[in-house]
Amino acid sequence: MVDLHFHSIFSDGTDTPEELARQGKALGLTAMVLTDHDSTRGTERFMAAARELGIRTMPGVELSIELPVNELHLLGYGMDIEHAQFQDYLQRFRTDRARRNEAMVAKLGQLGLPLSYEAIVQSAGDADVAGRVHIAAAMVSAGYVKDKRDAFVRWIGTGRPAFVPRLRLGAPDAIRLIVEAGGAPVVAHPYHIGFGNARLTALLEELKPHGLAGVEAYHSEHSVAVAARLRRYARQLGLHATGGSDYHGEHNPSIQLGIGFGRLSIPDDCYDWLQHES
Repeated sequence: MVDLHFHSIFSDGTDTPEELARQGKALGLTAMVLTDHDSTRGTERFMAAARELGIRTMPGVELSIELPVNELHLLGYGMDIEHAQFQDYLQRFRTDRARRNEAMVAKLGQLGLPLSYEAIVQSAGDADVAGRVHIAAAMVSAGYVKDKRDAFVRWIGTGRPAFVPRLRLGAPDAIRLIVEAGGAPVVAHPYHIGFGNARLTALLEELKPHGLAGVEAYHSEHSVAVAARLRRYARQLGLHATGGSDYHGEHNPSIQLGIGFGRLSIPDDCYDWLQHES
């Protein structure tokens, strides 16, 4: 059993890279890949800890990319994390996220919900890590909302009063960025896009010539039937299937590393092909 999609304190998770490796070992995971948002700052720490525990691993990342009517998340596996252009883009994304955070906090203040941006950054650890989930946590602490989900639904989610768009690459450019860094691009949790089956398969077919290598079939929020359907789409399109819990620690405690809501089980072959691809 493997887990190829989870987050650490270097994006919007609450566990250190070393804690994640230890949890994975306790669960009996045979392979793990840390996929922080727009960052590989925790990668070497995680890989060192995982390998010391006998867990197979490789570099990973998760990027947010732009579609004409929605947002798509793209996982990258096996990149050269020292690749100059790749790291340049990641730094641009992080710089833009800081701009966006400040703009959202300013909007919230104008809406009668003042927050200290400095306190949010301090809570997150640093400005590169801070994001909407940390703003949501600050809103809960201030008593403005009942929980983080409420903060997104009412104030900072897409289209809500304090929402501010962020910098994103187009899908072909994001795929190319990962491929040129020696990695394998994979569409994450594809049903989050909100597309129906026909539209989703059309999107995957459109992205494959640009270098798309796989689709995340197994995910905490995918039913057994959805996972089977996505594996079938992958076979039909000549793509590979991967899987991950999308664990974020205490930011979403209902999802557990490796097993999601308790029923997730991702087979080893989801990792095996990545070893040959990257």
